[in-house]
Amino acid sequence: MLPRHFSLPLAHASLHGQLLRPENAQRLIVVVKAHRIALHDPVAQFFMARGDAVLAAELLTEREAAYAEATQDTARLTSRLLQLLEFIREDADTQHLCLALYVNDDVSPAAVRAAARRDTQITALAAHGGLIDRAGREALQLLRTPLFYVCAPEDTYARRAWERAKTHLAGAHSEHFLASGEDPTPALTAWLSQQLTYVACKAQNNAPIR
Repeated sequence: MLPRHFSLPLAHASLHGQLLRPENAQRLIVVVKAHRIALHDPVAQFFMARGDAVLAAELLTEREAAYAEATQDTARLTSRLLQLLEFIREDADTQHLCLALYVNDDVSPAAVRAAARRDTQITALAAHGGLIDRAGREALQLLRTPLFYVCAPEDTYARRAWERAKTHLAGAHSEHFLASGEDPTPALTAWLSQQLTYVACKAQNNAPIR
């Protein structure tokens, strides 16, 4: 099966993504990075192998990604992610699917902000690393989408950010601190699979946008 390529228009450029959707898919895993589309990501590959739809997208243009500070612009990344979620809500191939979001590093705080606003659309949010407290207290307190945070053992900054962030989390959340050399894929795929199996998918078509 070949992926469907799509683009989201910006003022002076476009964001790019790919969607792989089996005919009978009921679940959609959205894999988002600041740049470099990742259908080859091990988490994406796991869900594609079991017949789920996978959408991979980037939130920065190639030109923007050349500047290190662009990945730290949480407001811009949040805006782009909300635009992507709106595309998913309106697209005939994705609008009826139960949606889980997987992000890493710089996109993590933006994903928390977006999920806090789209909790009727996003069933689960898994984040691998990132300074998640940059989402801000308000977004952390408003978040109701279940959140799973995975952190590498050497990433002390991310771990401290998580410890600060979780004091403000009112919704369901859990964590997994990786051992040295541990592959994060099994923990991420197991948690996402559980959420997509046991958490009732939220109605997307008639959900109000907050």
